[in-house]
Parts: sequence; structure tokens; C-alpha cells
Amino acid sequence: MEEITLEKITYKNYIKVIWGLKVNRKQKNFVASNANSLAEAYVSITNGGVALPFAICRNKKPIGFLMIGYGLTEDDDLKDEDPGFVEMASKSYCLWRFMIDKRYQNKGYGRKAMRLALDYIHTFPCGKADICWLSYEPENEVAKKLYASFGFVEQPQWYKSGEEIPAILSL
Repeated sequence: MEEITLEKITYKNYIKVIWGLKVNRKQKNFVASNANSLAEAYVSITNGGVALPFAICRNKKPIGFLMIGYGLTEDDDLKDEDPGFVEMASKSYCLWRFMIDKRYQNKGYGRKAMRLALDYIHTFPCGKADICWLSYEPENEVAKKLYASFGFVEQPQWYKSGEEIPAILSL
């Protein structure tokens, strides 16, 4: 029986997450590398932010990566952002990264991992919030469909040409 779980990033799995998980060539512009994501997590945490990185595992073997954030820090560069977006982001969870290795795509693992991530967010590990938000590249139709199927709603008022499309989910 297949078991999909979210596992903390540890010394036992971080190399597999960084070097062993890749997206298809066409998807490389849709998501930052896992190494970059873990570096961002470190910078966020050491500057008072919250970053919760997880390996998405199938029977304990990493097949993907996701990272959840909460709120904002004073160091976040938001001077050019819409004040409504900043207010929303400062009091909410963010599905900061989400990827499934190319060998495991189109098998339903992304959907199962998304359900686990949202179930975890609903435990409010960092405090109560009304929404979870994420963003994705406009060309990423697969992500758009997946996120919409969970109830994420695009926020065109915060979209800037050439950037990712933000979407929110009421918790």
C-alpha cells in the first residue's frame, strides 16, 4: 500500500531533496530549485520569519518538496507591493513552494500532498489565520487547475505583468 507523507527535512533526506528531485525541462521556470528554497528558508528563519520545509514522501522515499511560510518579517522587501496584499500576507499562511519530481508526476501524488499540506495548515501551527495564499506562473496550467480544485481563487488585483499570479484560499 502506498503511503504519502510530509516529512521534516533532515540530515537523512536533504541531499535527496536537493539533488534527487527534478522537474521536467518545460517546468524549470515554474519553481525555484529545492536548494534555493532551503536557502530561502534559512534566511527567513534567521531573520525572524517562519519557513516550514517538507519532503513529500512515498513510502518514506522523497518524491517532492513543499514549503509553508507564515506572515512576514520586517526584512521582507515589500515597498512596491499593494498595501492590501501586504496586509493579507502579514496575517496568513503561504504555500511557498510545491513540486513533485518528474518521475512521479501525473500519478495523483501532488493532489495527495496538497491535501496533507492544507490539513497541516488547518492545525494552525504558527497561529490562527483566515487564509492561505500561493502564487504561480501564468503559463503553469497544471498548477492553476490543481490549486483551483482545492478552492484557491486568483487575485487579479495583485497581479503584475511578468510576475506570478497570486491566489487565496479561505481557511
